Amino acid sequence: MHTNIFDHITQQFHLPFTNPVLIFSLLLFIILIAPILLGRIKIPGIVGFIIAGILIGPNGFNILKKNSAIELFATIGLLYIMFIAGIELDLAEFKKKKHKSFIFGFLTFAVPILIGFPVCYYLLHYSLLTSILTASMFATHTLVAYPIVNKFGIAKNEAVAVTVGGTILTDTAVLIILAVIMGSVEGELNSSFWIQLAISLTIFTATVFIVIPRIAKWFFTKLESEKTSHYIFVLSVVFFSAFLAQLAGIEPIIGAFVAGLALNRLIPHSSILMNRIEFVGNALFIPFFLISVGMLVDLRVLFRGPDALIVAGALTVVAIVGKYFSATLTQWIFKYTKNQRLLIFGLSSAHAAATLAIILVGYKAKIIDDNILNGTIILILVTCVFASFATEKASRNIVSAEELTGPEIVQNQENILIPIADFNNMDTMLDLAVLFKDKSSDQPINLLSVVPDSDNAQANLLIARKKLNDSVKYASGNDTMVKVIATLDHNVSSGVLRIAKEKSANIIITGWPRKNTVIDKFLGDKSAALIEKSPANLFILHLHKPITVHTSIQLVCPPAYLMEKNMQVWLSKVCKLSVELSLSVDCFCDESTKKHIEHALLIMKSSVNFKFDSTEIWKDWRKLKERIMPDDFMIVVLDRKLETTYLLSLTYTQRKLEHLFESQTKLLIYPQI
Repeated sequence: MHTNIFDHITQQFHLPFTNPVLIFSLLLFIILIAPILLGRIKIPGIVGFIIAGILIGPNGFNILKKNSAIELFATIGLLYIMFIAGIELDLAEFKKKKHKSFIFGFLTFAVPILIGFPVCYYLLHYSLLTSILTASMFATHTLVAYPIVNKFGIAKNEAVAVTVGGTILTDTAVLIILAVIMGSVEGELNSSFWIQLAISLTIFTATVFIVIPRIAKWFFTKLESEKTSHYIFVLSVVFFSAFLAQLAGIEPIIGAFVAGLALNRLIPHSSILMNRIEFVGNALFIPFFLISVGMLVDLRVLFRGPDALIVAGALTVVAIVGKYFSATLTQWIFKYTKNQRLLIFGLSSAHAAATLAIILVGYKAKIIDDNILNGTIILILVTCVFASFATEKASRNIVSAEELTGPEIVQNQENILIPIADFNNMDTMLDLAVLFKDKSSDQPINLLSVVPDSDNAQANLLIARKKLNDSVKYASGNDTMVKVIATLDHNVSSGVLRIAKEKSANIIITGWPRKNTVIDKFLGDKSAALIEKSPANLFILHLHKPITVHTSIQLVCPPAYLMEKNMQVWLSKVCKLSVELSLSVDCFCDESTKKHIEHALLIMKSSVNFKFDSTEIWKDWRKLKERIMPDDFMIVVLDRKLETTYLLSLTYTQRKLEHLFESQTKLLIYPQI
């Protein structure tokens, strides 16, 4: 009996492990412990995953073999890295700097090849075809170090956008070269080959950029409340796009990146869905990929004679030098800082997936020998470690520089209050607040329900608290702090004003006033009382469709607003909405207001694309109806009149907008007084 138990236990720990539960447990422990241990000695966690993969892999202690399950998770992790890079790319900034991405893409493609080909052909004495294929491998790079950039919050730095854009260009070019070389070897390099490649790439591009965004927009609109389904839908799009890329004759990583670009505008960077995407990837799939990279490394190749060592050393040096020269030339051309050069070098110097794909294909076709294959494995290890250290150092320096040159710390931190009248709109109001919230503020979002003090007040108060608490669970998906407040008051408006004063709220987000009588407008309308008596910035939202499906922002700024203060507060929220949704801003204002806005944008260092129009829309709202499209997000900045007639003006403006734009998304902004 005891012998059987002992044999059973021994069998479970026989190397390599075969028990899937034990394998998964081991990998999870590595993902948990490696970053913690190496973080104490200032080594990036990414390096820890790669080293762990070396130790437990078949070329290390042979604890795990690289089976289909690990391959699957590794593939998912790689696709995840490329997808996150695409979805976090600031499209507005990328469009402005796209020529820089093309130039960097050309440099990081051409320079390593120009250095690598002579080394392979003349120094290592390989054949012409082998030298071309090996040299093209130097041009590729994998964004292994991108999670470091994401961790430090500098993904929107121009150097990152340029590097990511260049990555997709150079990898696509190299993989096309691979397809051409293989076609040449197989004798299929004819006109039909080029026609087939062009047609397949055209179909792939049209499907991903035209068909998928329309399906996604329909899905997010029709199933707005099914938040779990949103995540599953996104995953389906990523892997389907990767599969389509494979059908088109290019690598799946290109499809994953393009899927990120296609869904970029529909998934705000501060949204709960984005948080779920990043959390699952960073916690599970991406570490699996990095561990699998380590499992490929065989350090024993260094002791297989001088030829293997010479080839491995030459390939590694060429790979690092080529990428460093590319980054240096990019810095020199675009006048980047030394830290940005180091960041570009760090992000573009890691060789992994595309490099390995090229070498393995060439090896199976007998174009590449054992020495190049083993040398490439060493190259992958060295460049991934090198890239991690360089990217971490550059990221730290950039963050430190931004903190030193950034704006002064504001003593009164941003404090957002959301009075809820209709609980059906609670998640929508919270979504907007999350997009608006300043990340530097540690104040929670205050969610308020004012219950009329009546005979059923206590019961209604319990119901209100229960419904408000549901929002805490919802907001926790985005690591957003939410504080719920349910209070009694004889008058809803006075209750909101009292809590706003207690919480020192400087931003109030509320829903559109319900259709009431004129008497109700004067006596009980919540927004009217807030406009009159609250000094906070007031945002009144009327949303008819999900925030993410809008196509542009139409901003109306009447000249009367120039009498107000704190333009930067509401303008920063418009800019943040523009960045989160990747939308341009069409601004209707006179020349004087335009100069004030441009000055404020310059102070805020905002890169948002504003298109100004001097048409005086505010004098006749029907002109705006002719200009605005159904999917536009309309924002109107209104003046708080000091005269007693302002309530009549408010009633007129709101009713006019509601009548002309009944099914249109509207946001009224009453700036702080």
